[in-house]
Amino acid sequence: QVQLVESGGGLVQAGGSLRLSCAASGRTFGYGMGWFRQAPGKERDLIAAMNWTGGSTYYPNSVKGRFTISRDDGKNTVNLQMNSLKPEDTAVYYCARSKSAGFGFERNEYEVWGQGTQVTVSS
Repeated sequence: QVQLVESGGGLVQAGGSLRLSCAASGRTFGYGMGWFRQAPGKERDLIAAMNWTGGSTYYPNSVKGRFTISRDDGKNTVNLQMNSLKPEDTAVYYCARSKSAGFGFERNEYEVWGQGTQVTVSS
């Protein structure tokens, strides 16, 4: 049973940076990976995804140019570098493993989830 554990969240001022990490107890090789976030009272949305080779990525316009997803399959880790953070980026961030080698845009296309890490951006 693969488990995902996120780390790196915290409190940061607007304009600052954070790097989230997701450590997998099992393999990530061969699977797409994604990062979602959920703010209070809102849906859990995909904000970064990468296919199994790392050759294809996705970012919504809200984070494009500020966030970067990366993976190290040798270490079974997936990272999310977040720059130029804004108060609207405040949310719980979740790492997830896709059901396939690619990535989807919906929650039900991911089968393994971490417990989440809180990111709070102050103005």
